[in-house]
Amino acid sequence: MTVHTRRGRYYEEMITGDVFKHEPGRTITETDNVLFCSMTLNTQSLHLDAVKSADSEFGQRLVNSLLTLSIVCSIGVPDLTQKTTIANLGFQEISFPAPVFIGDTLYCETEIGPKRLSASRPGQGIVTLEHRGLNQNGAEVCKAVRTALVHLLPEDEGTAASA
Repeated sequence: MTVHTRRGRYYEEMITGDVFKHEPGRTITETDNVLFCSMTLNTQSLHLDAVKSADSEFGQRLVNSLLTLSIVCSIGVPDLTQKTTIANLGFQEISFPAPVFIGDTLYCETEIGPKRLSASRPGQGIVTLEHRGLNQNGAEVCKAVRTALVHLLPEDEGTAASA
């Protein structure tokens, strides 16, 4: 009998240029936005006040961009980083090319960028991940480029695709 455990990808399994289209997407509710703003003490009227936001150039409330970033970067956890990533090392780029509104559904695709073995941590590597958040219409609403410290494939995990 073989036992399978859900996990992300090890260093050797992250091939530069590969793109992962993550599912499921996540529909953003009013509750999500209000709770996130409350948790983070962001009282910006554009996120919370339907009346004032109606007079803005967007005509409605905007979803907090940090909530958007969090969801976009998290959708791919089961595919890429669950149990295989040690730490998020940092973000090199974050942009929000289009607004996100309450009721929008976010999807994410992640492209594996450059990677290298860690010089100071044997058995670990550094991988660049480019997350692209798309709404239900396919419009890019978020882009985040980050580096992560990732475990190398353990010997008992078998053979992975070549790096």
